[in-house]
Amino acid sequence: MKKTTFLLLLLTFCSQFMVAQKETTVITLKNTENATTINKNIYGHFAEHLGRCVYGGFFVGDTSKIPNTAGVRNDVVTALKDLKIPNLRWPGGCFADTYHWKDGIGPKEQRPTIVNQWWGGVTEDNSFGTHDFLNMCELLGTEPYLAGNVGSGTVQELADWVQYVNFAGKSPMSDLRVKNGRKEPWKVKIWGVGNEAWGCGGNMTADYYAGEYRKYATFMSDWTNTGGLMRVASGANSGDYNWTETLMKNIPSNMLGGVALHHYSVIDWKKKGDAVDFAEDIYFRTMTEALKMEELVTKHSAIMDKYDPKKKIALVVDEWGGWYEVEKGSNPGFLFQQNTMRDAVLAGTTLNIFNNHADRVRMANLAQCVNVLQAVILTDKTKMLLTPTYHVMKMYNVHQDATLIPLTFESPLYTLNDKNLPAINVSASKDAKGLTHISLVNIDSKKENKIEIDLNALGIKTVSGSILSSSKLQDHNTFDNPTKIQPIAFKGFEVKKGKLTVNIPPFSVITLEGK
Repeated sequence: MKKTTFLLLLLTFCSQFMVAQKETTVITLKNTENATTINKNIYGHFAEHLGRCVYGGFFVGDTSKIPNTAGVRNDVVTALKDLKIPNLRWPGGCFADTYHWKDGIGPKEQRPTIVNQWWGGVTEDNSFGTHDFLNMCELLGTEPYLAGNVGSGTVQELADWVQYVNFAGKSPMSDLRVKNGRKEPWKVKIWGVGNEAWGCGGNMTADYYAGEYRKYATFMSDWTNTGGLMRVASGANSGDYNWTETLMKNIPSNMLGGVALHHYSVIDWKKKGDAVDFAEDIYFRTMTEALKMEELVTKHSAIMDKYDPKKKIALVVDEWGGWYEVEKGSNPGFLFQQNTMRDAVLAGTTLNIFNNHADRVRMANLAQCVNVLQAVILTDKTKMLLTPTYHVMKMYNVHQDATLIPLTFESPLYTLNDKNLPAINVSASKDAKGLTHISLVNIDSKKENKIEIDLNALGIKTVSGSILSSSKLQDHNTFDNPTKIQPIAFKGFEVKKGKLTVNIPPFSVITLEGK
């Protein structure tokens, strides 16, 4: 063999070896003593009077043949308890700023009706009101998050609502609560002061809303005397950083428990694309929008840090998720859409971002819980199914109130049409029992990715795991086949000499547990 030929072969081998080496992504976990706690409220949900979220979703009425407790579906309650949902936001959304809470109390047959001007122009009979929602939260074992009406309501109206649900002593509102069948107050701590004030909540400017917020918040008394209400300001629409800056600058920190942020993974508001019948380029664009959450959280947090360096005020992402065209034949105002593996990948990716920013992001609400947008549950009369998003939320609930494990790595790229996205995203935590959990997402639609993690620093000896995956991105659960997509045990890893090597299939979500 000629010397030049040998050298060429050697160079070819070395280059191939180096490429192979690059295909292994090394993730470094840092076991720090003063790490952040991942607030369980990051895993919150949202129930708006919109389409079939409340009526036909949560609530079927106590005369329904569908098994229920005080009109609330038992199967939905069981599923959400298994999910360990920490909080539930209600009654909106846009609906909140047209909702007058006194319309939804007292004998149901005496409650006035209104027209839901935001969602389909349907008649709202107010049969599901304050008592129904708060009692349902007790049934679910979850914290209620009430969104107050600032857009069309009054300061007195919101102050009375706080007194009605929270005051244990004798007062006009607590007397009214007792008259309506509830002696003990519910002691609701989390309150939204309006919703999307920049849009459906009143088309306000940031300066104007900051003044309105201060006024409303002043009269929202802490009737429980247990450390104060968490008042959440109506926050920015995606990248409106001036909105956050204005609120942080003009609202005293002692009046502000949280600042909201809304961001939906929408490819085009005029043409959102089909929920199931989509091509890879649409998937790529959807994930591009989902990954923007990293930038949004980072930049909004930086603004908040200027005014609140001790991070006492929470960033509350109380609306997030995928938004597509409604299913064919359904009411366009009901926002009913299917839920595929794309949504599972989107959910895992977003939750990883929230976990890794848990120093500032301390509450979030997936939109929405049942039958609307990126729902975790779909119902059809007596039938109910759990979506791929449900399964991801359940796989990830091991991170609730666990200690964040900081990590570093350089992601391989997912490339399509000369555009790139990071293919891998990860978050990790250690719970009160000393168990380490690592959640991994591969967004690449075609390529398996390989990662390596050094377990020695964390003292991990054994690893187990679960995976959510399917053969096609468009795969989803149906009422005829409700278990097509569900987590199974994951075996695609190896632990050798303290190193964990994982092969992550395309568009899959994995959670590993280390002991």
